[in-house]
Amino acid sequence: MQDLAPLQAPAQALTVLGLESSCDESAAAIVRRHADGRIDVLADSVLSQDSAHAPYGGVVPEIAARAHVEVMDVLTRKVLSDAGLILADMDGFAATSGPGLVGGVMAALMTAKGLALGSGKPLLAINHLEGHALSPRLTGQVDFPYLLLLVSGGHTQLLIARDVGDYEKLGSTLDDAAGEAFDKTAKIMGLGFPGGPALERMAKTGDAARFDLPLPLARRGGCDFSFAGLKTAARQIWDGLENPDDRDRADLSASVQAMIARSLADRSARAMVAFRERFPDDAAPLSFVVAGGVAANSAVRDALNHAAMENGFQLIAPPSKWCTDNAAMIALAGVEHLARGETAGLDAPARARWPLDAASAKLNPTIGSGRKGPKA
Repeated sequence: MQDLAPLQAPAQALTVLGLESSCDESAAAIVRRHADGRIDVLADSVLSQDSAHAPYGGVVPEIAARAHVEVMDVLTRKVLSDAGLILADMDGFAATSGPGLVGGVMAALMTAKGLALGSGKPLLAINHLEGHALSPRLTGQVDFPYLLLLVSGGHTQLLIARDVGDYEKLGSTLDDAAGEAFDKTAKIMGLGFPGGPALERMAKTGDAARFDLPLPLARRGGCDFSFAGLKTAARQIWDGLENPDDRDRADLSASVQAMIARSLADRSARAMVAFRERFPDDAAPLSFVVAGGVAANSAVRDALNHAAMENGFQLIAPPSKWCTDNAAMIALAGVEHLARGETAGLDAPARARWPLDAASAKLNPTIGSGRKGPKA
């Protein structure tokens, strides 16, 4: 984003149309930020691609990109109609600019660029991860600073959110994300797509104590995560079962889910200690924000809520519909940046990688860097 002269406070309400297409959810939404900071979601629409990707057991980038292109204009018209507004009523247009599948990211970003160019209104190129980071603010004020666990199919990281656009990384995954561990384990057992919700449903009748799974990084300090070993252990158990049935599926699902939840809670508790060291004078309870698709998992939420209460934090999470990818969070991030006078040029790129804490990712990347930038 280009840093323009920051506004002290918006003189009037700001209304932004947001678009999201970073993976396999096509979405549009309109969010209004009132002069006093209150947020209203005026319209919100999401189209799933589950049926298109189900035969492959995972997201196929080319299929996802084509599907996004076909519906971006349809979704834009729909949310305008639902809100009873026209393009001229918008103060800006926001779109996910990364990280994500570049072919998909381009669909929302190019649509927003066209709307901005045609209307003469500002473009807001939004970091998808920041959308998740701010998503709990869709339903009420969450004051900065707060501890943030961003946990999804592609990302698992702990950060301190100091302000809009200001994040400090405390830990990240060394390999697979938690959501990937859910999805890949579900695929191993043939539970269907999307795997995470399918595994959670199966786990409800399972015995989490039946299988002995390793706690990731049990002997390592810090706030980093690792789920590749857990995923491999689950596969080895599954491959070692003779004629596995639904009881085996339920028990292994419960075991994997419990260990992922335990790992997330354990590392989050360490981050809570680090947060208190940085903000020793802040009154309890401090805010522990959990966002991303895995935040919709009830077992994960229960484990994180327990860790929060034990450490004097209050767990804050968006409603389930705003945990998974959506455009309301993108429009919210857009309106927050617009209120500060921060906009993007029409040359804003689509990015496969875009860390929230760019300085830390560049100086000390968790899992290395490449031609497209830091991986985490």
